[in-house]
Amino acid sequence: MKSAKIDKPLAITLAILVVGGMGIFTSAAFGLLARGASHISSVVFNHLVLGVGMGLAAFSVAYFIEYRTWRWLAPYLFGLALIATALVFVPHIGFMHAGGRRWIDIFGFTFQPSEALKIATVLMMASYFSSLKEKVGSWHGLAAFLGIIALPSLLLVAQPDIGTLGVICISALAVYAAAGARLRDIAIIAVVGLMLLASLAYLRPYMLDRVTTFINPAQNPHSEGYQIKQSLIAVGSGGLLGRGFGQGVQKFTYLPEPMGDSIFAVAAEELGFFGGLTIIGLFLILALRGMNVATHSPDLFGALAAVGISTYFVGEAFINIASMLGIAPLTGIPLTFISQGGSAMLISLGTAGILLNISRNRAKK
Repeated sequence: MKSAKIDKPLAITLAILVVGGMGIFTSAAFGLLARGASHISSVVFNHLVLGVGMGLAAFSVAYFIEYRTWRWLAPYLFGLALIATALVFVPHIGFMHAGGRRWIDIFGFTFQPSEALKIATVLMMASYFSSLKEKVGSWHGLAAFLGIIALPSLLLVAQPDIGTLGVICISALAVYAAAGARLRDIAIIAVVGLMLLASLAYLRPYMLDRVTTFINPAQNPHSEGYQIKQSLIAVGSGGLLGRGFGQGVQKFTYLPEPMGDSIFAVAAEELGFFGGLTIIGLFLILALRGMNVATHSPDLFGALAAVGISTYFVGEAFINIASMLGIAPLTGIPLTFISQGGSAMLISLGTAGILLNISRNRAKK
């Protein structure tokens, strides 16, 4: 068994998403600039310099680190990510923004630690279940899954950041299922998860408002339903071929968060149906190539890590796209590799480096 070359289709797909995402982000930024936003320069700097620039550095480091190293580092990284996420509740370090306490500010550098918690949880799950082996299908596996996911859940519900928690739970569940979990245990987790979501919706009115808006977006078109209404207008006005790159209208006045969670609507208006379909197709290719890497991984840890990372990337992207198309409630999570966010881009690119290193070491007979 010899070391194989990098998975070229996967690498090309990632490159197209990052480079194309920078173009879409730049176009969306002009919309915010036209509105007279005073913080546009800091947002662009944070995304392109800190996010993409430092992210490419993180990608390079992760790409050249042998992926098995992350197996024994996983518990330490998971612990550090939990501590960093808990720091958002510490006065003068954590701060509120857009209704959530999700960021920390250390020496003028802001960071969203829950982004690091995504990959840390995936690696922790992959590390533990690759060691558990045949016991995954017993009560040990179910207890381990619930034990690992408990602390991230408590911290993210308290912030609150239910969208990020959803991405973490989906990715962790994919690792658990790939490791050999029983269908009965997966069903138990799904039922418990739905019950907890229903309880949260009852206790947190804003969550219930989002569900109600999802069911009937026309009910409050000028308040809770405004974003999805403007998003659908942007997507619909793009037609088949779009208005042309940079020629979108909604981003200049009407569309909330054009560089954030609404950026798919900006892309769909300017690039049209075929452009939006291309973005979706790229993420589907990413999912397929990621699962192919998992299939050909030389060990169980690499396979489980590849499954978790692929699910994290694509699950996050599809939840974002679905919310912009009105087929899922709004969550506020970013469109992977495209939406603004230095923290998200930095962690996503570093995580992509890990996935490509697994592909680089895949079994070749």
